[in-house]
Amino acid sequence: MRPVIAVALAFVCLPALVRAADFTLTSSSFADGGTLSERHVYSGFGCSGDNLSPALSWSGAPAGTKSFVVTAYDPDAPTGSGWWHWVLYDLPASTSSLPEGVGRKAGQALPEGAVEGVSDYGTAGFGGACPPQGDKPHRYVFTVHALKVEKLEPPLANASPALIGFLVHFNKLASASVTATYGR
Repeated sequence: MRPVIAVALAFVCLPALVRAADFTLTSSSFADGGTLSERHVYSGFGCSGDNLSPALSWSGAPAGTKSFVVTAYDPDAPTGSGWWHWVLYDLPASTSSLPEGVGRKAGQALPEGAVEGVSDYGTAGFGGACPPQGDKPHRYVFTVHALKVEKLEPPLANASPALIGFLVHFNKLASASVTATYGR
């Protein structure tokens, strides 16, 4: 009986897995596995870049997607917990791309309803790459999450990236990522 149940579950779950595999994220600002330019480096903490978020585009979101969350995370930061460079949530389901520099006070406007969360720099908005001088190049993982809810509704106005991540985890239909590196 158990093998029959396993086969039945595989057929039920397979369409969702196929749809999730079609969900992709790309950037015209860098190639997946490539290097971030100075345009995407933080301006502060000893770094002197332009602090522009990269252009991102996605396609193939699964059926039932009601909103998106975009994050940028450095798993190599010497903190014990990585470093969150960007948390952008409540992006409408009609969104499929973000231009370079979106959300900056002097940059492109965010899609209506979208919220820039607090990064580990302690401010809302994108905070570019800035690994310690002389450290190995760090990885910067940009991820778009397709959610089954229209709004995350964090219980705190300045919710931490970890709290947003917790809410994403329980509402995620699929995720797609691209990774860039940067060292100095």
